[in-house]
Amino acid sequence: MDLRKLKTLIDLVSDSNVSELEITEAEGKVRIVKGGGGVVHSYAPAPVYAPPAAPAAVASGPAPVAAPAPAEVAAGHTVKSPMVGTFYRSSSPGAKAYVEIGAVVKEGETICIIEAMKILNEIEADKSGTITRILCDNGQAVEYGQPLFIIE
Repeated sequence: MDLRKLKTLIDLVSDSNVSELEITEAEGKVRIVKGGGGVVHSYAPAPVYAPPAAPAAVASGPAPVAAPAPAEVAAGHTVKSPMVGTFYRSSSPGAKAYVEIGAVVKEGETICIIEAMKILNEIEADKSGTITRILCDNGQAVEYGQPLFIIE
């Protein structure tokens, strides 16, 4: 986030009735809190996620048999989480899920909700097709960029 944008956000919080503001973008997260003595702000760069390292091979004994590779997540179009929050498949606990496996969706159609900071954000399909996989459980915490659905 550039310095001008950060300064604008600080000024907006200072001049408003908002006591706290948190924004998460691809390059990091900013949290601005208005205290009694002024505005306090913090900036944390976006975390970099790396897959866990494979265990080292044993030098002695017969060569290990390769395990079958897990199914590739990239078998179709991946819909990823645009934010950190809690994944919900329906609008309320007793309601019907927005989509099920095999459902045909159109681009722009709501497919789930991610709750972030007590705000329910409707997540839309960014491609038309058929839902072939649902990669998150209802109520699961999700990270920015985490795969949610596969659409083919």
